[in-house]
Amino acid sequence: MTATTTAPVAAAASRALRPTSPRLRAWATRAPLLPALVFMIAVTQLPFVATLVISFFDWNALYPKARHFTGLGNYRQVLTDPALRHSVWTTVLLTVAVVLASLVLGLLLALLLDRRFPGRGAVRTLLIAPFLVVPVAAALLWKHVLYNPEYGLFNGLLHYVGGPQPDWISTTPLLAVEASLVWQWTPFMMLILLAGLQSRDQQQIEAARVDGAGDWQIFRHLTLPHLRRYLELGALLGSIYIVQNFDAVFTLTSGGLGTANLPYTVYQSFYQAHENGLASAAGVLVVIGSIVIATFALRVVSSLFREEVSRA
Repeated sequence: MTATTTAPVAAAASRALRPTSPRLRAWATRAPLLPALVFMIAVTQLPFVATLVISFFDWNALYPKARHFTGLGNYRQVLTDPALRHSVWTTVLLTVAVVLASLVLGLLLALLLDRRFPGRGAVRTLLIAPFLVVPVAAALLWKHVLYNPEYGLFNGLLHYVGGPQPDWISTTPLLAVEASLVWQWTPFMMLILLAGLQSRDQQQIEAARVDGAGDWQIFRHLTLPHLRRYLELGALLGSIYIVQNFDAVFTLTSGGLGTANLPYTVYQSFYQAHENGLASAAGVLVVIGSIVIATFALRVVSSLFREEVSRA
């Protein structure tokens, strides 16, 4: 008697606790994610809103009572001041050079690792290692172990062949920064492109070989078109990082010798000149540029997922 009456009561209680409408079921599903969403908004979006508000003020931290609303004046100064405009140009040049060089080197290494040879696993691990190094540690490695004019590896090798002993950072400062970033980001590009190479249709490649196509023809007409999306993804993700890069410029040159990019200019304006409004305006421009690049990157990732789903 008790068992027969308990079952209907339990079923009715479970129906009462279960959300009845689709909207309630959707909220019940998303409710566990709300604390993470609130935390993300508090950590990322509220500081950005505060930075955006400060960017409209002429605000020097040394003279807090003299601050006043200036509208878009800080943005005009960022885009018209010669030093700030030069930092924007340096950021563009640094980003383009590093991304293109690391893409080309990453493609060559990916083509190498796509072949079978003894010790391929060990070689792959060694090639990935630079990407796992902390950025500041990587910049210090290049500054003291490789570039140092007295005991650096580069000048040591030149000494054995009777070559000159240049001060690499002083003579080629921007190239020195670019080389360290290319060394660190080539493994990242290699991993993306290697994933693209291993997703090729092997039957199509074998059919092309049967028809008499050579390695160059297969690479040009089959491999390269297949890698187009992966090249775009690597270029966009790399650009997002390089646009915001601060570690290499700060560690190698301290922004001197014409290597100050926009993030380093934000640091100088905020921590050295105490120009909070001007630094905030430059920071907002960096964020906007990163969002634009990230939007294209997300579109490329979505298209890759759609291609994989349709292929499956």
